[in-house]
Amino acid sequence: MAVEQYPIVAREGWIHITLAISIASLVHYALGWPWALPLWFLSLFIIQFFRDPPRSVPDVANAVIAPADGKVVSLVEAEDPYLNRPALKISIFMNVFSVHSNRVPIGGKVMQQWYQHGRFVNAMLDKASHENERNAIWVQDDHGVDVVCVQIAGLIARRIMCYVEPGGAVKQGQRYGFIRFGSRVDVYLPKETVINTRLGAWVYAGKDVIATLAGLDQSHG
Repeated sequence: MAVEQYPIVAREGWIHITLAISIASLVHYALGWPWALPLWFLSLFIIQFFRDPPRSVPDVANAVIAPADGKVVSLVEAEDPYLNRPALKISIFMNVFSVHSNRVPIGGKVMQQWYQHGRFVNAMLDKASHENERNAIWVQDDHGVDVVCVQIAGLIARRIMCYVEPGGAVKQGQRYGFIRFGSRVDVYLPKETVINTRLGAWVYAGKDVIATLAGLDQSHG
């Protein structure tokens, strides 16, 4: 297993955490702990939201790794709107208590990236895949297998961050993005893919195998 190391607290939250603790400290000093207590709880909530624990990527042949922590809320045959192909779609919903780092489901090359403005409806709803603000990347592995991974903003989420670009190589389980304050990730897979998760299951990014690519004899990543 390969372990990707990152700060225990995601860098995307450093400013938010510093600001929250600073305000709580000032109120505590000026008015006393009863007035500051709600602000200390808020600081703890922000710290837990931006936690970013290391993950061990399993060395499993042909595996597709979960790109997000959360609950599998959709598992259907669907038209891939990015590659215009029949596909299997797995949707993972991240609530405010999930780890919000996103990880690459297979290793390979980033072929294309799409960003689209949109609405901020509840990410639990299937229409969020088509109506919400979103960022998609298309990764193609060494065998020519195509997987599309879509970061989708939610009801509260207002910031999608993606750190990979077309033409770049990525490793399976590599941290590639972050979404703030509750959201969703969709994965579009070849139709012949074997699904290894179920509706309602809780999965962990960079750790859990959610599907197996069919007809291949080598590991991906």
